[in-house]
Amino acid sequence: NVWILIRSWFGAQPVFPPQAIGAIDDVAVGDVKLFSYPTPEDPCILIRTATDRFAAYSQKCTHLSCAVYYAREEIRLECPCHEGYFAVEDGRVLQGPPPRPLPRVILRRDGNNLIATGVEL
Repeated sequence: NVWILIRSWFGAQPVFPPQAIGAIDDVAVGDVKLFSYPTPEDPCILIRTATDRFAAYSQKCTHLSCAVYYAREEIRLECPCHEGYFAVEDGRVLQGPPPRPLPRVILRRDGNNLIATGVEL
């Protein structure tokens, strides 16, 4: 247990390079944009929830990695494989079987552009 504690203190933290997602004006309120971050093998989903509010998450369900999608009428992210639901505002699990929230992509606004700067696991 001591080794695990020491490794967690001094272990390398993942580095997430900043990456442009796109122009804010390209995504209407209530719409989504799909992108990849931090690598091309990591699909993500961006939802514009209000004029100045955006949420972005890994698109892989935390249960079996099926692709989640935005259900606009229900205002939630849904996994079609086993009916897992996630909250749009924070990625928390609304209905199982997913065991964990969706990893959140950290966003920064740069003028009219959105930039991904990290991932909250």
